[in-house]
Amino acid sequence: MKNFIQTLRNIFKIDDLRTRIVNTLLFLLIYRLAAHVVLPGVDPTQLAGLKNQTSGGILGLLDMFAGGAFSQASIVALGIMPYISASIVVQLLGIAVPYFQKLQKEGESGRKKLNQFTRILTVIVVVFQAPGYLINLKSQAPGAIIAYAHPDIISPAFFMISSTLIIVAGTLFIMWLGERITEKGIGNGISLIIMTGIIARLPFALRDEFLSRLNEGGGLVLFLVEIVALFAVVVSVILLVQGTRKIPVQFAKKIVGNKQYGGVRQYIPLKVNAAGVMPIVFAQAIMFIPAYVAQFFPESSTWQGFASSLTDFHSFWYNFIFATLIILFTYFYTAISVNPSQMADDMKKNGGFIPGVKPGRKTAEFIDDVMSKITLPGSFFLAFVAIMPTFAKLSGVNSNFAQFYGGTSLLILVGVVLDTLQQIESHLLMRHYDGLMKSGRIKGRATAGAAV
Repeated sequence: MKNFIQTLRNIFKIDDLRTRIVNTLLFLLIYRLAAHVVLPGVDPTQLAGLKNQTSGGILGLLDMFAGGAFSQASIVALGIMPYISASIVVQLLGIAVPYFQKLQKEGESGRKKLNQFTRILTVIVVVFQAPGYLINLKSQAPGAIIAYAHPDIISPAFFMISSTLIIVAGTLFIMWLGERITEKGIGNGISLIIMTGIIARLPFALRDEFLSRLNEGGGLVLFLVEIVALFAVVVSVILLVQGTRKIPVQFAKKIVGNKQYGGVRQYIPLKVNAAGVMPIVFAQAIMFIPAYVAQFFPESSTWQGFASSLTDFHSFWYNFIFATLIILFTYFYTAISVNPSQMADDMKKNGGFIPGVKPGRKTAEFIDDVMSKITLPGSFFLAFVAIMPTFAKLSGVNSNFAQFYGGTSLLILVGVVLDTLQQIESHLLMRHYDGLMKSGRIKGRATAGAAV
């Protein structure tokens, strides 16, 4: 406890770090306040139908990512997910379109252009999603929209147009807050905004589960068992997000069938989970698409039936498709984040080598082969952790609390916390203070090992 207090004192001794932490907290506070500002022309006391719709299923998960703004008909109802969707599209274009590939290699200037494309695409995505949200709002809570209850006061057409523009502006405002956090705060702003929405739901999930155990059986003992199980899941997710810092050359050669070990114990800077939590974010964004489309057709039984089969995260098909997408995206994101040819060239320039493997192209092929083989178990483990809330629900855990037993929410929560703590620790170590952990440096999602 004494060391922890001293670490906090050291954090606030560093002017730049103290300013960044305060800026981050203030920006996140602004975001939380914006989540409670209801759209003009909407009666917040008439939103029971919308809140019931988002009490479970994939729309409940979407509401969690939006920090509860979706179910409150807020000006930032769609949260940051349109920006995430646009980012995914831009990254995919970076693989398929030569122009975007060129921008990725242009350094800071190319990054600025890609960010501009992402912002423009975000506006396009929100312009399409906002009307669907408003149509769904009308269907789920018809009495909440004053324009439809009293068309003589506000024109329904005016409400749709003005509310669409407000939701677009709200999403752009949240995107701007995220960029300001990244620039003037600590950690990745977009990730912290998502994490804030998840944390905001955790106390309510704990309360619901506690009351459920008291009222439905099991009592305090079963509730404590569930907390211990959750702690074990959190530890597993931390290990999954961190991956492994270095792969021993001897182990790498075993998995590719090369028996020439060499006499010195050496390492390759590869991680079992090189993609971090990005595959699950990508897959989850795609799984939201049927729910978004279904909002445009609230009266269509065909669309609603199709959407319900792909939005019930307790169903077999939802979990099967979700897990498959995670495995595919794990390979995809590993391919764009790990460049075997670049690693082989860097090793050659720095005088490093892998015993028994020729430098250059052979080394690149060796690293690529190792990466392909160690990514497979990592992707399956990531997919299993992502669908664990379903097993928790089937075991009798409350649906809101079950979302924290693995799944997208817990993976994002752990990954963002580790990344933020890693940045704080870097500031401390750079100024010759003790880090946050005495047993070793905190490893975030982007931590890479040392060269061979």
